[in-house]
Amino acid sequence: QVHLVESGGGLVQAGGSLRLSCVASGRTAGSYAMGWFRQAPGKEREFVASISWSGGHTYYADSVKGRFTISRVDFKKTLYLDMNSLEPEDTGVYCCAAVQKWQDIVVRGPMEYDYWGQGTQVTVSS
Repeated sequence: QVHLVESGGGLVQAGGSLRLSCVASGRTAGSYAMGWFRQAPGKEREFVASISWSGGHTYYADSVKGRFTISRVDFKKTLYLDMNSLEPEDTGVYCCAAVQKWQDIVVRGPMEYDYWGQGTQVTVSS
């Protein structure tokens, strides 16, 4: 079992920045692709970004491309999401997810992930 805990959310004005973190614990041995998803009130969960187990491949939703950066530091067992030029539309609960993959690939579909964190709230005011 892999346990994921997010932090770093908060209230920020439009145009501001935040860094989200996701720390993994438990049975983390192996190669895991990881991702960030978000869910706004009344809306379905939305893919934000994914990173392969090596960190060599990343993929972003069009809505965040050029503004958000996903990264990982494996010796810290930590996944990051750097969010810049935040917009009110970025408001939501942000969750990290992990799935074990032997291929060094990104994973975009939420149904493909096995482990999820509880989420951290991001609120962007206009």
